[in-house]
This record gives sequence, C-alpha cells and structure tokens, in this order.
Amino acid sequence: MHAFDRIAMLVDADFVEIGGDIVPGDPLGWTDKTSYPQKLERDREKSKLSEGVVCGFGSIGNIPVALGVMDFNFRGGTMGTVVGERLVRLFEGARDRKLPLVVCTASGGARMEEGMLALMQMAKTTVALQRYRDDGGYAITVLTDPTTGGVSASFAFQADVIVAEARASIGFAGRRVIEQTIRQKLPENFQTAEFLLEHGAIDMVSERNELRALLTRLLDYGVGARRTVAPPATNGRPTAGASS
Repeated sequence: MHAFDRIAMLVDADFVEIGGDIVPGDPLGWTDKTSYPQKLERDREKSKLSEGVVCGFGSIGNIPVALGVMDFNFRGGTMGTVVGERLVRLFEGARDRKLPLVVCTASGGARMEEGMLALMQMAKTTVALQRYRDDGGYAITVLTDPTTGGVSASFAFQADVIVAEARASIGFAGRRVIEQTIRQKLPENFQTAEFLLEHGAIDMVSERNELRALLTRLLDYGVGARRTVAPPATNGRPTAGASS
C-alpha cells in the first residue's frame, strides 16, 4: 500500500509532512553500471516518493499524533541513513510535543547499498524511541506486509502496543534460512501475524479496513491513561497545567 494512501486512510485530512527534504546520497560511492544513485532515481519515479518512509504530524480520530509510514515500493522499504534520520526526527518531535506516536512498518530490512551505515540505524532508531518512551511517550507500531530484517529487530517491536495487519509476513531472517539453520520444517503459517499473536509476540491483529477505528480506540485509551489530575489549590480553583 502506498504511504500516502495509508495516510489518507488513517489521518483526519490534516497531515503535515516533516523531513521530506532529507534525501539519500551515495555514501559508499558505487561506480558500477547499476549504481545506487540510478536505483534511487528509478524508485523515485516508480513510487513518487523521495525515500522509503513518510513522517509528519496530524490527527487520528481527532487525537493529535506523530505518524510515520514506511513504503515497500521504495527500495523494498529498506532502512538506510535517511529512513533512520527521518524516523529519529519524528520520535524527537513527538517527544518535544508530548504527542502519541504511530509508526506503520513495511520493510525488507537494512539497506545493503549503504552497508554499515544502514545497520547503524537500528541502534539509532532504538535509542531515540526508548528516550521518547522513557519521557512518558506512548507508542503504537502497526506491522504490515512485510516487516522483516533490521526494522523488525529494532524499533518495530519496541512500542507500547504492537498491532499487525491480518496475514502480514513478519520476522527477521527468511523462512528458508531458518529451516536450513535449525534443520527442521517450520509450520505453514510461520512468521504470519496470526502465528505471532498465537505465540505472544504481538498484541493484536487487525483487518486493514478496521485499523483506523482500532487506532482511535488505542490512542484514546493510551492518552487518557497518561492524563493526571492535580489536587485542588487552596483557593478552591484548579491548579494551572493540571493535565498533560
């Protein structure tokens, strides 16, 4: 599903993008005929996106949120330096604004054309999201098809609530690699959203057409749970800034 189609499906028509001007370069200096810059240009034309994630602020069910949506149409949703940077800026923006956070993942893992710099984004996004949560932030991830590799091994499974779209493929290494490693045949539904729910790895599974209503309920619950009521002031009037 295209990132902006998903945003239109979820957001109350008030989405404002951030980080769209941050675009990938060629950190390893590829020189072969099928060079990385040429691949990026083809993906920009195909997907009408500048990178594999769109981040910004809007509202879902009239609840202001910070929202990130990955798009598998751009380099298989792989996480390179710019995807990592955009997500970190989103997490920090949510932290500064005291907003709940929703991230929809779709990824084949770390971006091999950026080597170790791409792998570093696992630690970078994990630390940024943990800082957000340590500061009282409320995060929801929506795992869509597929969510694999470095994304699943970092921020995707770090949220307060982990939702998966029905029948989504979710995991780290591929099925064939695991079977060859452990020398065992895996269940037919292995690495599906339903399998992960059955084994306690995620919190719930949702059909796509029910996702907006589910997120609205989860946001209302999560934001409401963090509201505090200050004791009344001595003059009988509420204390300023009583709720957060």
